[in-house]
Amino acid sequence: MLLSVLLCVSAVQAADPLLISGGSDRAIPIAVVPFAWQGASALPEDLAQIIANDMRNSGTFDPIARQNMISQPAQASEVIFRDWSAVGAQYVLVGQITPDAGRLQVNYAVLNVSTEQVMLSGSVSGSVAQLRDLAHHIADQAYEKLTGVKGAFSTRLLYVTAERFSATNTRYTLQRADYDGARAVTLLQSREPILSPSFAPDGKRIAYVSFEQKRPRIFVQNIETGHREQISNYEGLNGAPAWSPDGQRLAFVLSRDGNPEIYVMDMSSRQVRRVTHHAAIDTEPFWGKDGQSIYFTSDRSGKPQIYRMNVNGGAAERVTFIGNYNANPKLSADEKTLVMIHRQDGYTVFKVAAQDLQRGNLRILSETSLDESPTVAPNGTMVIYATQNQGKGVLILASINGRVRLPLPSIQGEVREPSWSPYLH
Repeated sequence: MLLSVLLCVSAVQAADPLLISGGSDRAIPIAVVPFAWQGASALPEDLAQIIANDMRNSGTFDPIARQNMISQPAQASEVIFRDWSAVGAQYVLVGQITPDAGRLQVNYAVLNVSTEQVMLSGSVSGSVAQLRDLAHHIADQAYEKLTGVKGAFSTRLLYVTAERFSATNTRYTLQRADYDGARAVTLLQSREPILSPSFAPDGKRIAYVSFEQKRPRIFVQNIETGHREQISNYEGLNGAPAWSPDGQRLAFVLSRDGNPEIYVMDMSSRQVRRVTHHAAIDTEPFWGKDGQSIYFTSDRSGKPQIYRMNVNGGAAERVTFIGNYNANPKLSADEKTLVMIHRQDGYTVFKVAAQDLQRGNLRILSETSLDESPTVAPNGTMVIYATQNQGKGVLILASINGRVRLPLPSIQGEVREPSWSPYLH
């Protein structure tokens, strides 16, 4: 929404013959066996199914369907490897859940089918209410052991919903949920739009734009206490807040000096310093991992493209050259992958794309055509973006390698403005 206002771009939905890139090699088959449960009554969550969904969502693994499982072992010693070789599994994850003084004890193991070795074993405990946390933790551990990449399944997601009751009555809600959309909690409700939510690196604070004063202003809010503070009140646009990697600075867009430019605020002193100086529109800042560089969208080349410059000044370097429109830059934590909203030459539709900053190649991640607000998992394996489905705003989760695309669970009202948290543990 903010970018469309600034750049006066009209997204036109049209037939799009553009081929969607997919993974060139097959995802790794893994069997996540239903966990044995030693309690008297059924548990409210299926631990193994949550783990299997996590592994699938990464785009790296392909869980074996339960109906194809020949056996259902609960511990490593019960695994018959020929059963799993027969169904094509490369890895098997087994586990059992035991009641323990009002809590749950979960023991699990990951085994390599070809070598018949235990790759990982562990134990974790928690309450019934923490079942999803336990499942995401186990998925994180398994994913890291098998890939060498830290799992991001225990992270959280911010997004905004809009419920329209009449032409003059819309309720906007800022929500926080698990990365997969489960267990949503309301952080803020307003009769005016909420835009650009963003997690601080500590995962405890968020920044966002609110129109509650009928003008866009930036707020910072503590997630646990709910305490919020307005940090900007400049004439014109106040938008697109982005936290520095150390959480000590906040970049955002102001038009107080005329056209939109990038500014940086020191969160301790609240001093504001202008970063960009150009007659073009500069917007949507996003920090590089070194805390010294900022990526941003600018139309200084005639059409929106992504640039990078040192936060302390100097020349801006253009980063994107493929396509006639690239905007809303988001980076993986290792700064190897740049995710953006992209339009190819000759087309009118906007899609989510990922560019390898080392090799320069670009992959289209979305199959839809009115995509916006991409946000990247901290380990760079997944992206969530907003799009339209049958005229309704929805969120889509896609793997960076292009193998997985799926909508997040249905949420009341229009859903937009997703933002992924950093690692929380």
